[in-house]
Amino acid sequence: MKKPFLAGALLALAASTSLIAQDAVDLDAVHRIREEALQRSQVMEHLFYLTDVSGSRLTNSPGFFNAADWVVKQLGDWGIAAHQEKWGPYGRGWTFTKFSAHMLEPTSVPLIGAPLAYTPGTSGPVSGDAVIVAINNEADFAKYKGTLKGKMVLLGPGRELQMSLQPLGLRRSDADLATIAQVPDAAQGGRGQRPPGADAIGGPGRQGGPFGGGAQFQRALNKFLADEGVAVAVRMAPGRSEGGTVFAQGGGTRDPKDPVPSPMVVLTPEHYNRIARLLDHKVPVKLEFDIQARFLDDRIDSVNVIGEIPGGRNRDEVVMIGAHLDSWHSGTGATDNAAGSAVMIEVMRILKTLNLRLDRSVRLALWSGEEQCICGSRAYVAEHFAAREDMKLKPEHAKLAGYFNVDNGSGKIRGVYLQGNDAMRPIFQAWLKPFDDLGASTISIRNTGGTDHLSFDAVGLPGFQFIQDPLEYDSRTHHSNMDVYDRVQRADMMQMAAIVTSFVYNSANRDALLPRKPLPKPQPAPTQQQNNAPAVPTTAAAAAR
Repeated sequence: MKKPFLAGALLALAASTSLIAQDAVDLDAVHRIREEALQRSQVMEHLFYLTDVSGSRLTNSPGFFNAADWVVKQLGDWGIAAHQEKWGPYGRGWTFTKFSAHMLEPTSVPLIGAPLAYTPGTSGPVSGDAVIVAINNEADFAKYKGTLKGKMVLLGPGRELQMSLQPLGLRRSDADLATIAQVPDAAQGGRGQRPPGADAIGGPGRQGGPFGGGAQFQRALNKFLADEGVAVAVRMAPGRSEGGTVFAQGGGTRDPKDPVPSPMVVLTPEHYNRIARLLDHKVPVKLEFDIQARFLDDRIDSVNVIGEIPGGRNRDEVVMIGAHLDSWHSGTGATDNAAGSAVMIEVMRILKTLNLRLDRSVRLALWSGEEQCICGSRAYVAEHFAAREDMKLKPEHAKLAGYFNVDNGSGKIRGVYLQGNDAMRPIFQAWLKPFDDLGASTISIRNTGGTDHLSFDAVGLPGFQFIQDPLEYDSRTHHSNMDVYDRVQRADMMQMAAIVTSFVYNSANRDALLPRKPLPKPQPAPTQQQNNAPAVPTTAAAAAR
């Protein structure tokens, strides 16, 4: 009984040893990468231009296109060919340039809040009496018909706030990392850290109705409020919002065929609750809002930003890195996801500055439309590799070595998710070993979701997202007015740039492409309602055909 077991163990060891031997790490190159990334970093300069200069970057907003133009110019200044690759249709853009909110009566006080995306402005300051409604379904419309014209309508009651004794910022402990490294119980699924947007109303990338209603109910509610002549619809900022932090996403949609709602805002719970308590005590409340916001219909298609460093002997094979360039609008999208974008820009700078040997080409992609439906990366993958709906492989599918993504805030890398691809384990073990002293050693078989590596994984390509320290991502910054430059951790950003650059270097010079999982079967396209989109996106070139 022992001999077959021993033989099997020896075969497994031999296979593992072969993989590790194939992935022997060039420590001289790693040393040079670390030194450039940690001693001469420019990553925070990239972040500055993406956030403080460009501002918020809602897809197809002026801030988004300004950031895209800056990236192309910056890469070009370094001698890296870059361009903006069109895809679409995406839908209309939206931007706002002014927001002020005040309670005028019974006392005067400024209110903390934000407009919701894809809702109109007020055409100057507007004031009116505040009322609370309880609309849980379309049948409730009849209760308020003819009573809301010119009113400031609070959509639902306040909520009691509980003081949290948990810190806002967290580093992963050894116990946390040990848990992530274990295979999850079947009942828990295979997901790793929570995908971006998991706690937001309506789920990842979407904000549903004020009572958790779906997209269909939200459209009906928007039409009702607009038809009734509501001056401003007011929501309490969801879930994690408190202490002046406001999480704000969309109120209307980017589909020009959908009803345009009344102006719509969120207020911090403390201020919303005060208004609600006053109204509950029959004390009249008058509010004033001044919102300058507009829809942008001149560019229905969007763009991804693409930059490439050509390889040597295997230049037709490609290693891809990426992050999403777009953001929501109330902050400057610093941790979500200018941080990831800045890291990937820094990776390209390091590779070009050090002039490292690259057998394969290295391609940067900064995506649009991630916040709404992971649309930009999905369109790119469909155009270049395969559409998940039919799985008809294109020639480039066989030439992609792998894709690496950063999109979980500015916390340092602690390891990598295998995304169910266990053949990558010994490879990543070898690649992470030189970064033990920087806290990166955990490898997890788990899947993690909610961002652009899923577009690659969905068509059988090796796509990976890193395990990161959460810091304040879920508690303070993700989709909030506090998602700004000052919440990003400089040392963590430099560490991420060093590790990602090393992974890219190893992938580009590895003898073989990275191992792949079996090809998945075709998957149905997401519905228009699921995407909150006018159409399932394709690249503009594909649409023209």
